[in-house]
Amino acid sequence: MTTASARLAGALEAQRERLLPCVHCGFCLPACPTYNRLGDENDSPRGRLHLMKAVVEGRLDPASDAFQVHIDRCLGCRACEPVCPSGVEYGTLLELARETAAEVRPPDLLTRALLTVMGSRILRSALFLGGRMMRATGLARGAVRRLGRDGVAGKLRFAMAMLSATEEPRFPDGGVSSESPLSAEEPVGPTAVGATVGVLDGCVQDGLYRRINEATARTLDANGLDVRVVTRQDCCGALHAHGGDLTMARRLARRNIEAFERSGVEWVAVNAAGCGAAMKEYGTLFEGDAMEARARAFSKHVRDVSELLASAGPRTGARVECSVAYDHPCHLMHAQGVTTEPIRVLEAIPGVEVRVVANADECCGGAGIYGMTHPDLGSRIGGDKVAAVRETGADLACTPNPGCMMQIGAGLRIEGGTGEVTHPVELLDRSYQRAGYYR
Repeated sequence: MTTASARLAGALEAQRERLLPCVHCGFCLPACPTYNRLGDENDSPRGRLHLMKAVVEGRLDPASDAFQVHIDRCLGCRACEPVCPSGVEYGTLLELARETAAEVRPPDLLTRALLTVMGSRILRSALFLGGRMMRATGLARGAVRRLGRDGVAGKLRFAMAMLSATEEPRFPDGGVSSESPLSAEEPVGPTAVGATVGVLDGCVQDGLYRRINEATARTLDANGLDVRVVTRQDCCGALHAHGGDLTMARRLARRNIEAFERSGVEWVAVNAAGCGAAMKEYGTLFEGDAMEARARAFSKHVRDVSELLASAGPRTGARVECSVAYDHPCHLMHAQGVTTEPIRVLEAIPGVEVRVVANADECCGGAGIYGMTHPDLGSRIGGDKVAAVRETGADLACTPNPGCMMQIGAGLRIEGGTGEVTHPVELLDRSYQRAGYYR
């Protein structure tokens, strides 16, 4: 057995209770986007678990294509977890397998570059500054029209479409009414009695969607929560964990735990589904570490912004006449089990018609950086999602996760549409502005 195999075997031995429950029943197969497209048993959750066991038992080299390719192809959407009758914690096992895969065969240059940049405040600040400049000058939008679809040009075109999709959405003409809200009662929910909240700035959110962070703080404040600034926080580490760099993921997680502990806030509000899932599982990330108890205590205070808003009410805003095609982010629906709260946020806006897209429980193909590292398969999965969004005939697409917003928006723009995608709190914020809640 190689050193990497021995290390994985030892690590999985500590995770025996998570690994053994799989009885290969097959309930995960129809829930898996890659298996549905490729029809390969190795590209299913139970197939990948079988590969992990083969490495542990010394029957398969972790550097082999059989292990590397199929572990890498997984979206990590975790749609297999809710349908698994045995309760296999697939997401945890996948990250562990990817750490070993990366140890024996480093990821491709793009993945390494992105993880390096996202792990550094200085580098990602420079990256996002450049991105905002390209967005503001229209260079990103123009590149989508000019670049070809194949090869390097196609990859660059998709990246520019993702960047272009982060532009502030243009609501339909006359979509916002100046009518008074139907109800201006004060919020009465359990979190509304002056509870203190700190908002995760995040990396992509802070760099490209700062308006959503600002909308998050305003809408929470309007619902009676005491929003406080939390300094010295960092990237949540989700991208690094998904990419197999658990060491950096723990380093970033530690910074966040320390930052929010110092702030003394009661709740940590997160408006990015992938970040929220990662932060709610910091205890698992630090399992066996001296930091584990603190991490588990911290995770108990992490909430998606829609959970806090739904618990507080939310207050009814002014009318916004539009229809939205709502899509469930994988890491909100499958990893966190949050499904109805974002809908309740949207239903607090009179005039908004919510149309849940067909197969909203399936991944959009974004999956962090998957859309860029697996352009062919990612575009196939993403294409199905874009088609489902278009079939609703809605004015806007709506999903509470930046990666999903960029993936769906990019697909819409490449097809020639405007690609308007919004976050539920962004629409609620627009409604509250018209209601005069921020005066």
